[in-house]
Amino acid sequence: MTQSQQQRAEDGHAGTMRSGRSDAWLGLACGTGAALIWGVQAVVSRQSVADGLSAADVTVLRFVAAAIVLLPFALKHVRPFPVGPIGWSRSIILTLLAGAPYSLVLVGGSTFAPALHTAVVTPGLIPVLAAGLAFLVLGERPSPRHLIGLGLIIAGVIIFAWQSLAGAPAREGAWRGDLLFVLAAVMWSVFGLLAKRWKTEALGLTVTICLLSVIAAPLLAAAVPLHMAGASFQALALQAIYQGILVGVVSLFLYAKANAILGASRAALFLPLVPAVAAVASTLLLGEWPSGLEILGMAVAMAGMTLALRPAPRP
Repeated sequence: MTQSQQQRAEDGHAGTMRSGRSDAWLGLACGTGAALIWGVQAVVSRQSVADGLSAADVTVLRFVAAAIVLLPFALKHVRPFPVGPIGWSRSIILTLLAGAPYSLVLVGGSTFAPALHTAVVTPGLIPVLAAGLAFLVLGERPSPRHLIGLGLIIAGVIIFAWQSLAGAPAREGAWRGDLLFVLAAVMWSVFGLLAKRWKTEALGLTVTICLLSVIAAPLLAAAVPLHMAGASFQALALQAIYQGILVGVVSLFLYAKANAILGASRAALFLPLVPAVAAVASTLLLGEWPSGLEILGMAVAMAGMTLALRPAPRP
C-alpha cells in the first residue's frame, strides 16, 4: 500500500468514526426529546382539567389534530386505506386498546390524580405487565436481573401510591386516578403483545389507530358530553398541538429515530426519564409538589425501570 493509499484509508476510518459519533449524539437527542415530550404530556393532560375540558374533549382534539398531519402520509402509503395489511378486525382491536379508549382512560385519570401519578404508575407498570403477559402467553422467561428490576418497579409504585391508597388528605380521591392509570397500563401491555404477535409496522399502525379513532369521534361526542364550546381558544390549541402533534406525531418520529440509531434496548432506556421530567414540570408549571414518599417511590420505580429495560450483556 502506497503512502497516499494509506492516508486515504486513515481518512476514511476517521470519517466513519466521526459519523458514528454524530449518529450516536443524534440518537441521544431524539430519545431525550421523546422523553421530554412524554414527561410534559402528564402536565398538559392535568392542565386540561383546570381549563374545563373533559377526557373526551382532549381525546377528540388529540386525534383530529394528529389525523390532519398524518392523513397525507396515510393516503400515499397505507394500503388498503385506512387499516393497512393487518386488516379491519385486528386494527379495530388494537385501536380499542391504544386509541381513543386508551386516551379516555389515561386523561380521565388526570381528573383525580396529580400529573406525576400519570408518569409513574402507567409507564412503571407497563414493563411489569408486559413481562407477565409474555411469560403467560409466549413462554418468555425473564432473566434474574430483569426480575429484580420488575420487583423494584412494583415496590416503587406501591410506595409512590401509598398515600393515595391510604386516603391521605393531601391525596384524597387520587386512588381513582391511580386505578385508571393501572387500567391504562393493562390496555397498553395487551396492545404491545398483540402488535408483536401480529408483526405490525410501528408507523403504519400509529396512522391506522389515529384515523380509526377519528372515525369514532362522532360516536364519542354522542355518548359523552363535550365541553369545548366553553373553553378558550388557547386551551383548545394547547391540547390539539401538544397531545395531537407533539405526542401523536413528533414523539413517535423521535423515538423511532432513536430506536433505529441506538437499537430497541438502548432506546428503551430513555423511558425512565419520563417520571423525572414530569416531576420537574408539574412542580414548575402546576405547583404540584410531590411528597417525600412519592419521591422515594418514584426513585425506586425509575431504578427498577432502568434495570428491567437495560439490554442484557453479550456472552
